[in-house]
Amino acid sequence: MSKVVKVKSGSIFEEKESYSRVVMVDNWVHVSNTAGRNYKTREMSTDAVEQAKQCFANIEGALASVGATLADVVRSRVVIPYREDAASVMAFVGERFRGIDPASTVTCAPLGAPDFKVEIEVTAYKGAGKAEQERIQVQL
Repeated sequence: MSKVVKVKSGSIFEEKESYSRVVMVDNWVHVSNTAGRNYKTREMSTDAVEQAKQCFANIEGALASVGATLADVVRSRVVIPYREDAASVMAFVGERFRGIDPASTVTCAPLGAPDFKVEIEVTAYKGAGKAEQERIQVQL
């Protein structure tokens, strides 16, 4: 029988919109789309890379709540509404995922409000960071 763990962070939106920050099914960890707002201070930088840094801090906290780490991430989805921010944000994301190399989707699409400059969602498999990894290079 599968075990499901749902983690709430206390955001008013989790209740209003009926979602969990994290849902873990067995070892699969799904972290909801995460903005670059500091959840404790409610502050958010106007700089896209600074928001991306906060996204990762928020994601790492969410993963830690169920005993997972950034190294366990197998899938990422990054939304950047302003094309002019894409290169700098993705350079930072690339550094944070260096050696982890999850499957990734990046889109430039509007977010819920104009002050949001990046949001990141991840899927992890608890323990993947410590698992034996095989890397294959193919020509597509």
